[in-house]
Amino acid sequence: MDSVAEYIRKEVPDWDDEIIANARFKAFSGQRSDWEQKYFFWRDLIFKVSRHLGLFIISPSEVRSSWFSRGGLTPLCLDNVLLEMYKAGDILRSRDIVCPPGGRLSQLLRNIARLITVPRSLTPQEISNEYLVLLPLLKERADAIVKHLSENHWSSSCIITMKKLEEISGGPNEACAILNYLSECSKASYLSINKTELIEGAKVSLLPAVISSITALDSDVLHLTWTVEKLQQQLDVIDQRCERLRKSALNSLNSGNRKAALRHARELKMSYDSREKCTSLLNRVEEVISVIANAESTKNVSEAIQIGARAIKENGISVEVVQQSLQDIDECIESQKQVEETIEATPLYTGIEDEDIEEELKKLELEHESESPQILIPKTTATETASSQKVALETAESLTKALSGLELADGVGKQVQTQSSPKSTVINLAESLTPDAA
Repeated sequence: MDSVAEYIRKEVPDWDDEIIANARFKAFSGQRSDWEQKYFFWRDLIFKVSRHLGLFIISPSEVRSSWFSRGGLTPLCLDNVLLEMYKAGDILRSRDIVCPPGGRLSQLLRNIARLITVPRSLTPQEISNEYLVLLPLLKERADAIVKHLSENHWSSSCIITMKKLEEISGGPNEACAILNYLSECSKASYLSINKTELIEGAKVSLLPAVISSITALDSDVLHLTWTVEKLQQQLDVIDQRCERLRKSALNSLNSGNRKAALRHARELKMSYDSREKCTSLLNRVEEVISVIANAESTKNVSEAIQIGARAIKENGISVEVVQQSLQDIDECIESQKQVEETIEATPLYTGIEDEDIEEELKKLELEHESESPQILIPKTTATETASSQKVALETAESLTKALSGLELADGVGKQVQTQSSPKSTVINLAESLTPDAA
């Protein structure tokens, strides 16, 4: 459980702090407000570690001794935490889960027994002696399985064997819990057939709709699906045997035992023939399953067409109106495609470097300075020039005295010196970034 310890230290940075750890590991005492924060801490940590390990069925003894053990010390409040989680509906006891072969009748009887039985409060010791199911994580796993099945099936529902469900769930107990949860949500139904042996499976809805009732066709599909899995297992065994015989034949040839090599080659040829027959039968069964799935899809489409025709008839909509609506939809789709193609065809000038932009701005500044109006100095006489110089000198001295108490930031001064017309700058910048300029 080194990975668990590392994960806990990552999620709880102060896990190794002795003072904080001693406070956390103490038993609950006082009012609920006194230990509620501690309860939330352990509850959330149990969820996090379980999700990290991919579990939704936990053993309290393992949680206590393996997950949260610190130098032989275990949380004294853990049993109370599990009991509070049970009261809040976050966990279920394993005995609360109805085994799928019992069907809806067993589940109904169990619910009736709960109603007529006087509820008895559990003790922390009682709940710590059973396997517990974390309900939020069970919901997450069930949703993930339904999503996995929907990615491999194109119909509204699918038929899988219990063995397949156990493989993708993580075990028989996990498959039982998931099927029980989906059945209570009306998202799955247990079914079985008794041919040469008992074949168990489930019908799972891949849509938000409630699962439909079990039909004779569902039983046939279950039998075919079970046959496919059996043939695939047989193919795997034949492939392993062929590989073993091929290596034995090569070893016999290398050792000079030609008689043994011929015997292995003969057995290898027989195995290849068996594999070919098994593959042919597997392809035929898969083709039958595909035909059934296509027929179901065709049936759904036909039903949808009939419902649409009935709705059109009931609402008094003419065929011309429907055709016109479909034509309008096609035109809207075509227009949207043209817009998308135009957007994709428009070149994006995203490859311009910052240095190029700065250089372009410097050019704009130089052009602005060169285009700035020059001050015209009129011709004056010597006397006017001398008097004007005297006035300018006095004006400069007065301005110097007036501005001596002011502190102007260098950036502001530079901005004043280099400020240009906003309109001309935008125009020049737009012209410099056009495709022709680039």
